[in-house]
Amino acid sequence: MRQHSQFGLLKQHRFAPFFWTQFLGAFNDNVFKTALLTILTYNTLEWTKLDIGLLNNLIPGLFILPFVLFSATAGQLADKFEKGAMARKVKLLEILIMLIAAYGWWNHQLWLLIAAVAGMGIHSTLFGPVKYAYLPQHLQKDELIGGNGLIEMGTFVGILAGEILGAMLVVHQPWGLQLVATGTIIVAVLGYIASLRIPYSPAPEPALPVSWNPLSETVRNIRFSRKNRPVFLSLMGNSWFWFYGAIILAQFPQYAKNYLHGDHSVFVLLLTVFSFGIGTGSLACEKLSGHKIEIGLVPFGAIGLSVFGFDLYLSSNTYINTQIVDLWGFLQQAGAVHILADIVMIGVFGGLYIVPLFALIQTRCDPAHLSRTIAGMNILNALFMVVASLAAMLMLKQGFTIPQIFMATAMLNVVVALYIFSLVPEFLMRFIAWLLIHTVHQVRTVNAERIPAEGAGVLVCNHVSYMDAIVIMACSPRPIRFVMDHRIFKIPFLSWIFRTAKAIPIAPAKEDPWLTEKSYVDIAQALHEGELVCIFPEGKLTSTGDINQFRGGVMKILERSPVPVYPMALRGLWGSFFTRDGGNPFERAFRRRPFSRLELVVGEVMQPSQVSPIVLQEKVTQLRGNWR
Repeated sequence: MRQHSQFGLLKQHRFAPFFWTQFLGAFNDNVFKTALLTILTYNTLEWTKLDIGLLNNLIPGLFILPFVLFSATAGQLADKFEKGAMARKVKLLEILIMLIAAYGWWNHQLWLLIAAVAGMGIHSTLFGPVKYAYLPQHLQKDELIGGNGLIEMGTFVGILAGEILGAMLVVHQPWGLQLVATGTIIVAVLGYIASLRIPYSPAPEPALPVSWNPLSETVRNIRFSRKNRPVFLSLMGNSWFWFYGAIILAQFPQYAKNYLHGDHSVFVLLLTVFSFGIGTGSLACEKLSGHKIEIGLVPFGAIGLSVFGFDLYLSSNTYINTQIVDLWGFLQQAGAVHILADIVMIGVFGGLYIVPLFALIQTRCDPAHLSRTIAGMNILNALFMVVASLAAMLMLKQGFTIPQIFMATAMLNVVVALYIFSLVPEFLMRFIAWLLIHTVHQVRTVNAERIPAEGAGVLVCNHVSYMDAIVIMACSPRPIRFVMDHRIFKIPFLSWIFRTAKAIPIAPAKEDPWLTEKSYVDIAQALHEGELVCIFPEGKLTSTGDINQFRGGVMKILERSPVPVYPMALRGLWGSFFTRDGGNPFERAFRRRPFSRLELVVGEVMQPSQVSPIVLQEKVTQLRGNWR
């Protein structure tokens, strides 16, 4: 894969105009919403006598209500029409909404401002399917993690900058309201100007008839998404993240004011560090994933969300200040740094969680249905966020403190994550693989881009250790069906990993002819469905470090399924804890230093007519070289 920097995309016409259009939209949303929440929370002008805690949860709920009502229609429009033109029309709508909001600011019309919140929700609803369906049309697969990371970073930096500016401008005396009104119009105009340079993005299904019934189309979208289990569970995982985030963020105004006893600058600080964490985690995904779609980061992110969400509850209990403080006064309080560190890390692990999910949805969904799938995701997101608002209000009514709400959300995240990952074990398997090769070894790939991104193929590799399949799995950009000795398949713990990876156990024909035949049938079926199958033709682990003689199983596979063959070689695993050389495994574990280097080398593709066991063994031996 190309080891380009994701930041290089910001200089390219295929990405930059779209990025800035998205950034300015997120920025403007949050200048407006945060200004409104700030003026209500700190009651600067006493606009309302309604309960402020209720409004803090109600206004975000009104913003996301259009996602429930109009996402299905928005997804159809994004699949039917060219996306650049769609983006420009949405930006014109934003200008109109900000003009209406400006009238509300100037005339102190709260109901008009709340209506504008719903209007911006409609704006974001229409733009959402365009945003995530645009990227796969203009980015390569090995650019998607970096591109999604930049979009998420840009979104949350836009949120951060908008929240800071909105909170600061609105309390500026005597022109705060006028500054917000004028500024949001200017930003909306700039967003429209940026959208004019978005490159042509053809509609995947221009003949699509648009159904204007949101209920039936919503049901149809979700039903279609359920057919692809990993995609649907990724949609659910994405929506859960927005549930988690909606509860946490909705509490920040009251948490800053009534619990931390800070002025509005402390509220801004909480938003700043959270958004900084999200941006950092989103950008880190490309490096941690090795420029491929690494869904093993999703469980890693889920673990961090729970650990630091619970620790935020604990750190909040150590905060004892009861005096009103500004930003600098807050930073001098005991426990303040601990609280900020927890919020930063929640953001970081949130970025690690969400970016791979987006990339998986974009690459495994039917391209002709991608916008509608994203629209279905937005509907689920909206429903989860509405439920989050209701759950937060219910917990407050039941007497929960805000730190207790943080704790309850973190604990619920454990339950939800375990449920999702048990339904799609590929997430946990990839996490285990990612964890092993980033803690026990330093893994380097050579010519890994030769592993096909799509289509059937047989991968052939030397068999050095019990970790071979995990290392190959972690280096591959897509799932692999491994064929392995039935005795290795039954090893405790590893057996669970191999079963969840849909590995195919095989036995010698003399030992179990029925299992042998079943294995070849399963391999043929996997290849017929366009999957990758990996075999270890030696048939057993090496006990010397040298490559054993290749057996003829690969020829039986190719007789039934004549597909391309990709020779590979593992280097550097011999002598580790997981090899079988007859010595003491614990002695081997200490003999190999931590983070020892190993490599996976991929050779040039071979057509079925070029393949024989002898030729394959020679190819793999050449790839391995003098390594063991």
